[in-house]
Amino acid sequence: MSVQFDERFNLADYFLFDRLKEGLGEHVAVRFGGRAFSYAEVCTRSARLASALASVGVRAGERVLIVLPDTPPFVWSIFGTLRAGCVLTMGNPEAPLSDLAYLLEYTGAAALITLPRVAEGLRDAIAAAPALRAVWLVPEVATSEDPERAVPAIAPALERVDARALVEVIAGAAAGDGVATHRDDVAIWLFTSGSTGKSKAAIHCHRDFAFNTEVYARATVGYRRGDVSVSVPRLYFGYATGTNLFFPFAVGGTACLFAERPTPEALCAAIARHRPTVLTNVPTMLGKLLEHDDALLARGEPGLDFSSVRFSLSAGEALPPPLLDRWNQRFGPGCTRGGGEVYDGIGSAEMFHIYVSNRPGDVKPGSLGRVVDGYATKLLPRDAEGPGVPEVATGEYGVLWVRGDSVALGYHRDRDKSWSTFHGHWCRTGDLFRIDEQGYYWFGGRADELLKVSGLWVSPIEVEECLMRHDDVALAAVIGAEEEGLLKPKAFVVLRESARDKTRDGVRAALQAYVKATLSKHKYPRWIEIVDDLPKNDRGKVDKKALRDAEAEATAAKGA
Repeated sequence: MSVQFDERFNLADYFLFDRLKEGLGEHVAVRFGGRAFSYAEVCTRSARLASALASVGVRAGERVLIVLPDTPPFVWSIFGTLRAGCVLTMGNPEAPLSDLAYLLEYTGAAALITLPRVAEGLRDAIAAAPALRAVWLVPEVATSEDPERAVPAIAPALERVDARALVEVIAGAAAGDGVATHRDDVAIWLFTSGSTGKSKAAIHCHRDFAFNTEVYARATVGYRRGDVSVSVPRLYFGYATGTNLFFPFAVGGTACLFAERPTPEALCAAIARHRPTVLTNVPTMLGKLLEHDDALLARGEPGLDFSSVRFSLSAGEALPPPLLDRWNQRFGPGCTRGGGEVYDGIGSAEMFHIYVSNRPGDVKPGSLGRVVDGYATKLLPRDAEGPGVPEVATGEYGVLWVRGDSVALGYHRDRDKSWSTFHGHWCRTGDLFRIDEQGYYWFGGRADELLKVSGLWVSPIEVEECLMRHDDVALAAVIGAEEEGLLKPKAFVVLRESARDKTRDGVRAALQAYVKATLSKHKYPRWIEIVDDLPKNDRGKVDKKALRDAEAEATAAKGA
């Protein structure tokens, strides 16, 4: 699929201001609790914010760092930044202050839009940020509260920067014209999940996001006018920036936000209030929703209702087939309380969004689907240093390389990693896949997470999926642990409610025997640790780095 954009091109127009030209000014763009904001209202606030950036000396091409929860001011902060020709960068307000201080320094931001408590916590980092000229504050509110209420001034006042409430900034600015940007001007830095260290920013241009919107959101999964979206991942994560803001806005839909941490209770409250047609989900939440539904039904209460949902999206981490089977049996198409199909796919910060996906009328459970039209892929040997080497044979696992017009320019401040990842139009993803004879892609984990056990490779994903087929297991994660200097699989397991009264030793023995009987014997987990929950990173993925770090600390303590 060929998609072309004019040289003069800005994402704020493409996603937002063009809706006014289509006569959708009074259509609801954003819902937050009981409040609704029209496209015209979002446009006005965004245009005023863009003018305010210019008025304090923030120039086109400079970075604006937004560290906010999912409240409406996040929306006009995003589009105001883009309309001003500035570069959007985003962070998690619940991240440790040391991580946020790193982001402020790393981005060299000229403006920071955040919560009062974050600004207070970053006071020293703000004082040390030479490029910073504005710190604008947004109230920290519950979804039932006013997202534009007054914000107390920081005391003592910040020096050298324009420190004001964002609502005051917008009220005092005129809604001027936007900056004329080129389609290949830098628009957004998307951060990687930082699984092996500090997060890196993939540098993206305006056209990247529009390209993926056309080929994936519109042409593949079929966003359409009238869609109402709700998301588990938060807006600062590129997966949700796309599915719960950019994509619905591109078709004149409605993005529904809630400020609270995405627990099953908070998510179900949002679904009950807004009746979404599109639900952005992640595998860990699918499992938690099933457990929550079990608990409701056990108490004699009505179970969960997903009947408004036309389709759900899953990405961010592997969706185990046993989990998808359980979901579809209860909430899949044709079920009384169910919605539409789950379109599992894979994307990355380096490509902005999803490039291999299941889709309407073409879902192969357990697979990641087929390549999105407009992208090209290759499966290459793990040691391939460029895209020109021969592909692995059909059915064999290889590292996925992807080509498409949403590929990033590179990583900020990391030329070495950029050279190994980006090869012109091609990007080396680091993900292992095999492709079957029908062209469907099957995930095998990260190439750098394979375990060599007794001289043979073991994929943690394969062991996790096996464990999750067992009736006692709700969720599982597998890492490598050492025994007398040799690497062996270790599993961390969350039990289903029905299995939590069983003896731990009995469950461990049963699970080990099950894996031995199902997979090759060398793949069974030598240790199984039963836990209440698995750690998550700020993208909602199971944080295997945290598990590996904890295991390393425990091993070191034993040897001390």
